[in-house]
Formats: sequence, C-alpha cells, structure tokens
Amino acid sequence: MVTFYWYPKCGTCRKAKKWLDDNNISVQAIHIVEHPPSKEQLRTLYEKSGLGVKKFFNTSGMKYRELGLKDKLKAMNTEEMLQLLASDGMLIKRPIVTDGKRVIVGFDEQKYHEMFKLS
Repeated sequence: MVTFYWYPKCGTCRKAKKWLDDNNISVQAIHIVEHPPSKEQLRTLYEKSGLGVKKFFNTSGMKYRELGLKDKLKAMNTEEMLQLLASDGMLIKRPIVTDGKRVIVGFDEQKYHEMFKLS
C-alpha cells in the first residue's frame, strides 16, 4: 500500500496526486494537517528517506517563518525536531509518499517514476 501525505490546497500536492492518478497508482491519501504523522511515524519516514530531518520542514511555510525556525533548528537535536514536526502538519514539507520501503519528500516526477518503476 502506498501512503500519500498531502495538503489538498497545496499546488505541488495536487500536481503529485494528479500524477499518481494519471499513472493508476492507488494511494491511501492522508490530509497532513488534519491527521499529521506521529513522532514515531515521522521517525520511520525520516530513517527510510535517507534525508536529514531538516529536509522534512516546510521552509517556505508561514508557520516556519512565524516560529523563526531557520535559526532555532540549529540548536535542536533530531528528537526535538521530530516532536516539533509531529505537533503541526503545516510544518511538514509535502507531499510525502511512501511504499513502506522508500520515502519521497516533495514532488519530483523522476523520483516518482523510479519509485513506481515507470519508464
């Protein structure tokens, strides 16, 4: 099962969802703001992604700027960052797609092609 965390008002998320639909890939779509992933779910996504935890922050979001996270993250450890991400879905970069083994953060058509073995 493919899990797709998204925010329906996000243009990038809509583009990713359209790509998945157009390629007949069924997903369990989860509204990232109404049902944000838990700290443990985020830990699993982070570990499987191969990315740094900072890559999971929506750095262009209003909430990120309001909280002044650009500077605050430098002093936080991974646990604190995961806890902060789990506290508010608007802080999380989206969309996130996972097949349980691999994780893609954001929408990169080439990476989607690779994940779903499309030419």
